Amino acid sequence: MVFKPNYNQQRAERDRAKQAKKEAKAREREDAAATRRKAEQDGTAPAVAESEEARGS
Repeated sequence: MVFKPNYNQQRAERDRAKQAKKEAKAREREDAAATRRKAEQDGTAPAVAESEEARGS
């Protein structure tokens, strides 16, 4: 027998997935910023910034 759809549960699952994706993206941005900050402190040019500049232009 097929279950009756539970729309609230489905919506909660979508919201959880969306929040997890948003947090992962924020974590990646934070890690990239930390890497750039560390490279600037060390006095070396970050390779990531160079590739971003080439892609953006």
